[in-house]
Order: sequence, then structure tokens, then C-alpha cells
Amino acid sequence: MATPTHAAQAERNKNDAESQQNVEKLATCFIGSIDQGTTSTRFLIFNGVGVPVASHQIEFKQMYPHSGWMEQDPREIVDSVLTCIEEATKSFRDMGHSTDDIKAIGITSQRETTVLWDRNTGQPLYNAIAWPDTRTQAIVRELKARKGADKLQEICGLPLSTYPSALKLTWLFRNVKEVQQTYDAGRLMFGTIDTWLLYSLNGGKSKNVHMTDSTNASRTMFVDLRTLEYSPEVLDFFEFDPKKLILPTIVPCSDPDAFGSLASGTLKGKKITGCLGDQSAALVGQLGFEPGMAKNTYGTGCFLLYNVGEKPVMSTHGLLATVAYNFGGKRKPVYALEGSIAVAGSAVKYVVNNLKFVESSAKISECAATVKDNGGCYFVTAFSGLFAPYWIDDAQGTIFGITQYTQQGHIARAAMEATCFQTKAILDAMEKDSGHKLTELAVDGGMTDSDLCMQTQADIINIPVDRPMMRETTALGAAIVAGFAVDVWTELEELKEINKEDRTIFKPQISQEDSAKMYSRWTKAVNMSKGWLDSEAGNLSQ
Repeated sequence: MATPTHAAQAERNKNDAESQQNVEKLATCFIGSIDQGTTSTRFLIFNGVGVPVASHQIEFKQMYPHSGWMEQDPREIVDSVLTCIEEATKSFRDMGHSTDDIKAIGITSQRETTVLWDRNTGQPLYNAIAWPDTRTQAIVRELKARKGADKLQEICGLPLSTYPSALKLTWLFRNVKEVQQTYDAGRLMFGTIDTWLLYSLNGGKSKNVHMTDSTNASRTMFVDLRTLEYSPEVLDFFEFDPKKLILPTIVPCSDPDAFGSLASGTLKGKKITGCLGDQSAALVGQLGFEPGMAKNTYGTGCFLLYNVGEKPVMSTHGLLATVAYNFGGKRKPVYALEGSIAVAGSAVKYVVNNLKFVESSAKISECAATVKDNGGCYFVTAFSGLFAPYWIDDAQGTIFGITQYTQQGHIARAAMEATCFQTKAILDAMEKDSGHKLTELAVDGGMTDSDLCMQTQADIINIPVDRPMMRETTALGAAIVAGFAVDVWTELEELKEINKEDRTIFKPQISQEDSAKMYSRWTKAVNMSKGWLDSEAGNLSQ
């Protein structure tokens, strides 16, 4: 008869064997992930242990018809998704895999970017207005003076600013005659990019799949954060009639049926079972499932999400309240505080494309490393005003501290530091709102490829920065919510080892006193960047 010690060892061996069998099974189970970002689209195919095995990425055109405006072609966005699916799937097959093993597809996308289309034709009525666009500045000032404006953020978690979709819709309604006519006829369909993709990928008007998930819906201003339903009070404030404006149905991020399936292409018939906004997807991909966990994504913009649990926390220090994720079923929605920085990677692109200091974004760190510090140069990258925690709509991009000593490296370094300083401001605000100080910051996104940038970030915030080896965490998050809907995973505990290997920790290397001096100068630069835009900004001129 086995002794208790032998029995316990036998049980451990059995559990280890079952765990290994499960890993081997997951390694042959695949999930597709559409990651539709601000400047590029990609499609990745992950296996069940979170490793990407195939991918394809393409950039699409950005349009800047006036200063502060940013538009995208909704049709080109859909075409970019379809192309990426075809090319990544071809690579997947070339490796010897079968598409039968792709269990489902998830979608993550840029958020507040707004698309309007006619229910009868299924065609867009105008270009998509992208989330960094600032043409609504005059409307924002007007609406802030309207009765009831002070109550909005308590309902929806977002301040009146150029950022949310509601302001973009208001501008389109006021300035595009075809939008007004379609609204009056009761045929105006509204959506953020997730909704437009779901509609288009399902076959457009023939299927009329008009859905959104609660993370994307929470970025419009139209949704009551506590009920996750459209707020009649907010719609009334913006003077939209829900009988004329066709809003998408709101569902959880993970659902086996609500999001439909691909209507064409090599993966025709594959179900779309997950959908969530890109920053929520990154939090899921970083496995930020416990209250107090946070992540910072350095993409075109930079977005810090802090998990606050199952009840929304309304910020009093310039942050946004938003839905972190919502797996549905018996699980309650989880909320986050968010700090949004409008310009991050796009500042690097500005240095590359406009100032032409280097030939590619990948070289920006080399340029910055030619000098030992910023030389007293501070670059307030307010190309779309300043977002959290400042919310200064009339700020514009400004470089302070230029002297005859200033070199290209100083400005390149200052452009990267701008995101790091704004992250510090957001972390300070989060500590005040939550009562807790982060001890470590998980990061992802394109700018995290730069060791110099991440070391600078650690120095400025005075806590370690944790960078994963596999940095496609946004796409991974979409794959995770899709996988839960089809039982690839059933418990969050099953994900605990995903993307945990070979992480790099950047520890602060300067004193808190030196860090505080740098941040003080940055704060002075921010205050001096205010008031550059006039009150007429955003009016349509032909």
C-alpha cells in the first residue's frame, strides 16, 4: 500500500502529465486575431498557448485635409483586413497547418474613430473621422456651456473633449448634408471601427450585423457605464433621436454567436466570437485581470489602463472611466481608469517624416543616443491638443529650451521623453484616484522596442518597467476573448503562463531628485503650450 508521501507524489505526477497533455493540445488549436490600428492593420494566428504562428501587416492611407483633421477611408480599412487575412492564412497553410484548426476569430480595433453609413445602401456617407482629430474644438467649447454638461462624465465616464465619438458624430451631422438627410429619413447607421468591420465582414446590408461590444461602446459617450446601455439623458444632451439614429446593439466582448462570421475569403464561415477595443485588448493580453494591475501601450498614441474591479471609479484628477473588459456569461464587467496620450509613436514619425532626422522610426533611438540627455530641450507633442490628465484642447506642439547648443539628438530624445513625462502625469493622477501606487508598469507597443525609451520611462516614473518578449499583446487579447467564447479556455487561471517567458525589467537608474527636476521643467513647458488655437478651430471651410 502506498504511503501518503508516495500518494502525494503520484498525484503531482498525474497533474503534471495532464498539464503537459493540455499544453500539447492547445499548441495545435488556433485562433485568428484581427488587429485594426490607427495606421496599420494586421491579422495574426495564435496557438492556444499564446504564441503567434503566422501574421501579415499592411499600412493604410491617412488623410489630413486641414490642420488638426485626420480621416481614413472606411472601405480601405475593410480591404486591408481582408488582405491581411488572406496573406496570413496562406503563410499558415504553407507551414502545413489546416484552417480547420482555426477555432474562431477575434477583432480588436482603434476605438473612437467614427463611421456613418446609409442602411439602404450599406455605403459610408463620409470618411471615417479618426480618434486624434481635433476639428470639434469649437463644438466642445459650445457644449461645455450647455445645460447638463456638468453631469455627463458621471454617467459615461468621459469628459467633453475632441476625443469621444459623440463629438465627431455631432460635427458630421452639422456639416455633411448627406448625413443630415439620412438621419432625417431614419436610415443613419452609426458605428466605431469595430462595428463597421463586423457589418462589412459579415456581408454588409445583406446580413445587417450591427453590433458593438461594451468596451468600444463605452468610448462613444452615449453609454451609461453602470448599466452598459445607451443613456437617454446623454443622447438628449447631444440632441440625437434614437428613433432616427441607428445605434449598434451592445453585447459582451466574448460571445459565440452575436458577432456573426466571415462572409467571404479563405476563412469564409469562420465565426467571429470576440471583439474589444485595442486598449482593453492589450490589458487582457497582459493578463491584467486583478484590481490594481495596469498596462501602458505605446502605439500611435499611448494608453495606460488600470484595473479597478467590478465597479466603475469616476476620476477627479483628469482620467477616464471605461470598461476594461466584459467576458459575459456569469462574469461581471470589469472597469478601468484610463490615461490617454494622443501623441506617442506619431511624434516619432513626425521627427522621421517632417524633420527628417533619420530615415525610419527604428533609427530614432540611435539619433537620441548621440547625446547624453535632452540638453534642456522639452517637446510638448500637442498635435491633437493634450489629453489626460491635462485635457487642454487649445495647446499645440511646442519645443522649448532650444539654444545654439541644441542638436538633432536632443530633439529626438525630447520627442520620446514627451510620452514618458505624460505617463508620469497619468500615474500620479491614478494614485490620487485609486489611493494606490503602482510598484511596476507592464508595457507593450511599438515604442517599447527602444531600450533607451523604456529606460527613460523607468527613470521618470521611478518604478520598474516590465516588457514582454512577445509584444503583440493587443492581438493576443482579442484572441483570448474569442477563445473563451468557444471554450478553448474556460477559466482565467488557464492563461497564467501565457507570454511570461523572457521578459525584460528596466529599473530606475537616476535619483528621484533628478527625475523630479526633469518633470518640473516638463510641467512648466506644458503650461506654456496653452492657448495657441483660436475659438473658430474646427469649422468646415470649402
